[in-house]
Amino acid sequence: MNLSGTTCRAALRALGGVSLALAAAAVLAAPASAADLRLKFAGTLPVEHQGSKMMEQIAAEIEASDVGLKVTVFPANQLGSGEELFEDTIRGNIDFSMGFIYAHKDPVFEINSMPYLAGDWDEMQSVVRNPDSAFNQIMSEHLEGVGLHLLANNPEGFANVLSTKMPTDWDGLGPKEMNIRVWSSNVVNDTMKALGFNTTTIAWADIFPALQSGIVDGAECCTKQATYTIFAKSGVGKYYFNYNAFMEISTFYASSKTWEKMNDEQRAVVSAAFSHAADDFFEWNKTNDAAFGDELTGAGYEVLTPDPEKAAAMRDHVRATIWPEMAEVVGQDVLDRIQADLK
Repeated sequence: MNLSGTTCRAALRALGGVSLALAAAAVLAAPASAADLRLKFAGTLPVEHQGSKMMEQIAAEIEASDVGLKVTVFPANQLGSGEELFEDTIRGNIDFSMGFIYAHKDPVFEINSMPYLAGDWDEMQSVVRNPDSAFNQIMSEHLEGVGLHLLANNPEGFANVLSTKMPTDWDGLGPKEMNIRVWSSNVVNDTMKALGFNTTTIAWADIFPALQSGIVDGAECCTKQATYTIFAKSGVGKYYFNYNAFMEISTFYASSKTWEKMNDEQRAVVSAAFSHAADDFFEWNKTNDAAFGDELTGAGYEVLTPDPEKAAAMRDHVRATIWPEMAEVVGQDVLDRIQADLK
């Protein structure tokens, strides 16, 4: 059949329209590619805190790897408190989080609050940073159980007591005649009572107003860096006590739902970025810990450390009193695995 030029052009346009429609339908029908993932990364630390800077480093490294992942960082409780981030990451509403792991979902997470688990930075490295340690293996197993994937644990230093007044018998085991904030952990509560404090459970986000208003006289909460950054720079608090009973451990973790969406290449890039940041963060904290003690002193704080004999008496009393009780909470098998690493 002989067609005119006009007729041919019309036919070609029709065919082109059909092809475009078919191509569009194919794109819409295709499953979403893992390469299109846009991820939310949430944290609880202030914007100027080194931990939040590590979050930015992680996002930059992931995006620079060009494996189809875009990461938006939300520090400073922008998406909620530590407990809220934990829940939303389980649901998959948040992809990655950096925060403290509380024990409301699984009592085994109380190992995060195990008193006198490490005595110095070398022990923090072996017990908490080493991915093959019993502590990390247990955390990984139980995070998987609630729908989360462990990326790295970050010991930031010792979480100590800051206060607005001087307690009685501050470096002994007698009554302190002072009420301090503790986080939602029976282990922490019992430990501070064993050291002579009265306690009140207060969420992280409410510590500042609680101290300002005098609801509590102090708080078991913070590293030197956090105390300086959050409290001392704002004129809140006068004393910092190096009891070194607890580590400040922030954890990098991912939603299992997000982890399953990513391909092997993307998971490798993400794992490497978090590992690099955890190594850098640990070294930075170790290097700058003493400097932040000086910053506290410069801001008007008195930084106090029990002498070695009194510090050992506190440690031994707490271990003898609290560790046996922990077996009832986390299980004797879990406690045995951790203690085996300490020998």
